[in-house]
Amino acid sequence: MKVNLQSVNFNVDQKLVNFIQEKLDKLENHFSRIIHADVFLKVVNTSDKENKTTEILLSVPGDEFIIKKTHKTFEEGVDECVSALSRQLKKRKEKLNAHF
Repeated sequence: MKVNLQSVNFNVDQKLVNFIQEKLDKLENHFSRIIHADVFLKVVNTSDKENKTTEILLSVPGDEFIIKKTHKTFEEGVDECVSALSRQLKKRKEKLNAHF
C-alpha cells in the first residue's frame, strides 16, 4: 500500500515513518483492496500536553475512511487511528460479503 505522509510545523524522523508504515501495512490483513493512505501529522500550538494530531485518510474502492485523533505522542495517535480503521474495514468487509 502506498502511504503519503505530510507533517505540519515539524520535520518527521525516519523512525516514525517506519512505525506508521508498519502499522498501516497490518490493515491489509483485514482488507486487501486498500488503494492508498494519506497521513497528516500536525503539532498544534497550545499549552495542552495533548497537542499532536494524527489524521489518516484511507482510500478503498468506492469509499474513503477518515480518522482524526489527538494525543501526547504521534505513536499513540497512529495506534488509535489504526485500531479505529481496523474496525471500520472489518464492518465494510462484512457488508461486502453479505451481498455475495
